[in-house]
Amino acid sequence: MARILVTGGAGYIGSHTVVELMQQGYEVLIVDNLSNSNIDVLDGIEQIVGRRPEFLNVDCCDYVQMDSVFIQHPDIVGVIHFAASKAVGESVQEPLKYYRNNILSLVTLLSLMNEHKVPNIVFSSSCTVYGQPDKEHLPVDETAPLKKALSPYGNTKKINEDIIFDQAHACPQLHATILRYFNPIGAHPSALIGELPNGVPNNLLPFVTQTAAGLRSELKIFGNDYNTPDGSCIRDYIYVVDLAKAHVKAIDRMLNVKDREQVEVFNLGTGRGLSVLEIVNTFMKVTGVNLPYTIVGRREGDIEQVWAEPHKANTVLGWKAETPVEEVLLSAWNWEKKLRNIN
Repeated sequence: MARILVTGGAGYIGSHTVVELMQQGYEVLIVDNLSNSNIDVLDGIEQIVGRRPEFLNVDCCDYVQMDSVFIQHPDIVGVIHFAASKAVGESVQEPLKYYRNNILSLVTLLSLMNEHKVPNIVFSSSCTVYGQPDKEHLPVDETAPLKKALSPYGNTKKINEDIIFDQAHACPQLHATILRYFNPIGAHPSALIGELPNGVPNNLLPFVTQTAAGLRSELKIFGNDYNTPDGSCIRDYIYVVDLAKAHVKAIDRMLNVKDREQVEVFNLGTGRGLSVLEIVNTFMKVTGVNLPYTIVGRREGDIEQVWAEPHKANTVLGWKAETPVEEVLLSAWNWEKKLRNIN
C-alpha cells in the first residue's frame, strides 16, 4: 500500500489523520521533533488501529536529516505537512521563531520532494489567510480575497501558500492540495488520542476542559464587546476526526484523479459559526459541568468572526463535516477525563 509521510504526525490533527490513513490501508511514516507533541500518542494510535506507525524524531527544518528520511524510504508517494508552530498569541510575541520554523520546514520539504521525485503534498493551512473577511464574504469561500494577516502565524500560512504556488509553477510534476482549516476541536471517540497541549493551551477547548476538570480556577474569555450577537468571537468549530478524514480524501484524490488542477484549495469547516459563549454554554449543557468563566480584554491577533462556505470541499473532495457539536464537545470532555482519571 502507498506510503505517506506525515510531518507533525504526533500532534493533535496529525495523530488523528494518521489513524484515518492507517484505517484506510495506507502505510504511514511520522516525522516529528516532539516540540509540541508527545511520543505517547503512538500508543494511542496503535490501540485504535491495531498496528504502530513508523516514527522518526526529526526536525523538518534539518535538511540533512530530512534527506536521509527520503533516502531510507524511496516508496513515499505523498506528504501531508502539519509540522509548524501554531499559537497565534505566541507568534505575536516571537515572530522570528514562527518565520524560521514554519517557512524553513516547507522550503526544506519541497526541495527534497523535488530531489527525490515525490510529486504530491497536502498542506495544512488555515482560515487565518482570509484575515477578517468583509461581510459580503461571510461565509468564506475559496474565492474570498486573502487579506493582511493579523498575526505572524497567519502570515506564515499565507507565505507558505505562495511558496507552494510558485514551486508548482516551476515544477509541473508537483501537485499540491491546500486545506484551509477553520477551528478544529474534539478528540477521537475512543478517548485514546486528543488535544494535548504542552504547557498553557492556545485553543479554546483545552481551556474549557481543563477548567471543567479543576486544573484551572476559571476560563478567561477574550472580549465580549465584538460586533457579534453576544459580543464574543465567532468561529467555525470542526470536529478533528472529520477534519482528519478530509486529508485522506485529499490523498485519495491526488493519487487517483488525473484531471484535477495542479494546486487545489479547499476550505474545511461546517458552514456554521458559533460564538465562544455558545461553545461554553453548550459544553455545560451536554456535560452537566458548571464552568466558571470571566470576561477579560481582547487578545491581540484575534479575528472577530469567520466561518466557512464548505461547498467546494463537499462537492469536489466528496467530504463533509457532519458530527454534531454536542457530540464533539462530549468527546473533548471524555478525553480530558481519561487524562485526569476523572470518573
